[in-house]
Amino acid sequence: MTLEPREFLTKMEKRMLFNDEDKATLQANADWGKQIAPEMTEHFYAFLNRDEEMANILNQKDGRMDRLRATFTEWFSEMFTGIDNWGDAYAVRRWRIGLVHVKLGIGPQHVVPAMATVVREVNNKIEADGKDVGINNALKKICMIDLAFIEQAYVEVSSSAVRQETGWSEALFKRMIATGSNSM
Repeated sequence: MTLEPREFLTKMEKRMLFNDEDKATLQANADWGKQIAPEMTEHFYAFLNRDEEMANILNQKDGRMDRLRATFTEWFSEMFTGIDNWGDAYAVRRWRIGLVHVKLGIGPQHVVPAMATVVREVNNKIEADGKDVGINNALKKICMIDLAFIEQAYVEVSSSAVRQETGWSEALFKRMIATGSNSM
């Protein structure tokens, strides 16, 4: 099973009820999103660096933190613009971000609480800046969609690796997972 990014994005938009009104709200506040992106970056990495395991991953190579900070700032701003109105380019970029998380070993147990930190800090900033709560509602939805891409990357990479190593079909693999989950 190979994920098709645009199809996945469309499915997540429907599930999250992320609609044209949310998109318009975010785009109307794109300048504000770009303005607060560096601050959100600081909150995000301050949270992650408090965890020893994550700090080791983040600081493993010279320059990695600088690259990650730049990428996060760009990612945050893109949630407001949608890159191409949340089309193919947005979907492909989110899929690639998910794959990078897998490659670096940044697991869901780190990503989920870090995303919650972003949502909380944005809410604080919205209140402090006297912004409309609709921004927060729209941003929560797109954050969860982006989080779904990261989570799905783990599923796709793991299942693909197991199937490749074992020669199992996708149907057999899914059956094995379902059977295994019954025993837990």
